Amino acid sequence: MALINLKDLLNHASKKRYAVGAFNVTSMTFIDPIIEAAIESNSPVIMQLAEVHFRYLNLEHIAPAIIKAAKEVDVPVCINLDHGHSFETVMRAIRAGFTSIMFDRSSEPLDVNIAQTKEIVKIAHSVGVGVEGEIGNIGGEAVGVAAPTPHAADIGSFTKVEDAVRFYEETGVDALAISVGNVHGTYKGEPNLDFDRIDKINNAIPIPLVLHGGSGISDNDFRKAISLGISKINFYTEMSASAVRTARNFLNENPECISYGDLSKIVQGAIKKSVKDRMAVFGSKGITASDKTLCISCDETSCGLEEPAFKPEAKTLVYDSLVELITKEVISHIGDV
Repeated sequence: MALINLKDLLNHASKKRYAVGAFNVTSMTFIDPIIEAAIESNSPVIMQLAEVHFRYLNLEHIAPAIIKAAKEVDVPVCINLDHGHSFETVMRAIRAGFTSIMFDRSSEPLDVNIAQTKEIVKIAHSVGVGVEGEIGNIGGEAVGVAAPTPHAADIGSFTKVEDAVRFYEETGVDALAISVGNVHGTYKGEPNLDFDRIDKINNAIPIPLVLHGGSGISDNDFRKAISLGISKINFYTEMSASAVRTARNFLNENPECISYGDLSKIVQGAIKKSVKDRMAVFGSKGITASDKTLCISCDETSCGLEEPAFKPEAKTLVYDSLVELITKEVISHIGDV
């Protein structure tokens, strides 16, 4: 299946009331396990690179590998720039072939955020790239060797319903990341999501909502948030921590190990398990059909996401079957000419 546009993907998720997991790639090691998890779960997936993680990788070097992997599988894959903070970074991602841009100017006053996001939307939409915006403060992203200091959400920075309406109407974004008790990194105490606020924002604007800071939120809270309109969930910290725990345990049990290849393979297994677990909780498992449906209107940036391609029980057609069907239909009408 071709790479998919964020708007098409999340509109389908919103309509069917599931959420698509967005998993950050911080090295080549993450690509295969995330893709394999999507294939084995029959789930769409969002693979993303965050600007704050550029210290670990080169955008122009790794993007072709992610895009090639995405094009070779039969599940929808969206390639997203996560928390792009600058015009230059957004342009680099679009030129690299990303199908989605998350432009984050939430630290600026609302007027500035709206004005700058509006310009990015105009540019991205002109080349078929979806845009996610953000209002409200979700907190800092996790970077560095040590675990980030746990922190709690500041209710004063939660997304206001009236601001969400204005932001959507003036920018034309395809999805909106909101602050409703979620934080990046690790939580101080138990997360306390404002479900009433999610519901009110969802009823006020006609675009999918995004939940950042997925690591640490309970499965039941995820399911409730999804039922109220969350269609994309960012998940990285716990996936990374699981990979590190697995590596640490393996090295403790195998102190003589000098094979990075074997260590990497073990770590990839942990990443895949983490991703598959989230796909099951988010409700995206089993959404895609197991066979690739041939679509006569495909291009490299978009898929209409209409049935039967997204119904697991649907009867789909592979290319050879479709050729045979068309041939029989033509032969049956030859005598009518």
